Amino acid sequence: MNNDRSNYSDDVINVIRGLCMGAADIIPGVSGGTVALILGHYERLVSAIANINGKFISLLLSGKMALALHHIDFRFLLALVIGIGSGIVGLASLMHYLLSNHQAYVYALFAGMILASSHLVSNRMKQWTALRVILMIIGAIIAWQICLLTPMHNNLNPLSAFWAAVIAICAMILPGISGAFVLLILGFYHPVTELLRGLPKGDITIGGLTIIACFCGGCLVGLLSFSRILRWLLAHRHDSTMAVLVGLMFGSLYKIWPFQRVTQASAGLPFNEQQFEMVLPGECSANILLVIALAVIGAAVTLSMEAIGKRFQTSPA
Repeated sequence: MNNDRSNYSDDVINVIRGLCMGAADIIPGVSGGTVALILGHYERLVSAIANINGKFISLLLSGKMALALHHIDFRFLLALVIGIGSGIVGLASLMHYLLSNHQAYVYALFAGMILASSHLVSNRMKQWTALRVILMIIGAIIAWQICLLTPMHNNLNPLSAFWAAVIAICAMILPGISGAFVLLILGFYHPVTELLRGLPKGDITIGGLTIIACFCGGCLVGLLSFSRILRWLLAHRHDSTMAVLVGLMFGSLYKIWPFQRVTQASAGLPFNEQQFEMVLPGECSANILLVIALAVIGAAVTLSMEAIGKRFQTSPA
């Protein structure tokens, strides 16, 4: 009985972990992978996804269902997926409103979280070397250059949704590179979130459901392929990989610099088509003290999440 209670408790914890990842994943500039690192389940997640392989299929075909599910850590993955899906669908409208009306303050909160999490990730390394510092700088430059890309405008259809998901999910699982921002760059972020916002209200068509299904399929394909690379890197080049991830997080801060204003050329466009330029504090309408306070709160929340994550990191379920 106690073991059952422990399993149910861990399920709830993993759903909450997924909820946090889903909430982060729909914000351009914030990565669900970063949240997974903070909460202490990143490497377990990568390993579980990578285990959806030939052995898993072989166990299924031979009728060994229990062994197959254990092989992929199914209970952990299911709880996480439920949380991620709930976070993305349930919070899509809220995040859209906050980004449309209070972008500076949302970015300030997450900038504080990313700064604190980059520090926490660096602490997971055994030793800094000259090579790892160089790798961190390379990671920062890559993320910064991605942030400088100009968003495209493309038509969303089942095929484009599939390939956009394949690319975005690879970024989504990487701390520091936001899958939502990659979707924004590809021109699919707002069309996809509009579809997701309609799901809880039942405001969806067969065509919309088809696009969402293809998008989910692309996410699955991208995850299954990229997770194997990540698992190998974490197993054989752990500290070097972590150095690159720290750099990616630092570089991504450019995208969520709180002090931004709409460019004159896009000022008259709908929010989802507007472009922003970075400015100095005081050159936009955001309250500087509130921005600083929210950044500090974000950092404090991250440190608290890390403490909670350490408590449950060794949990078997």
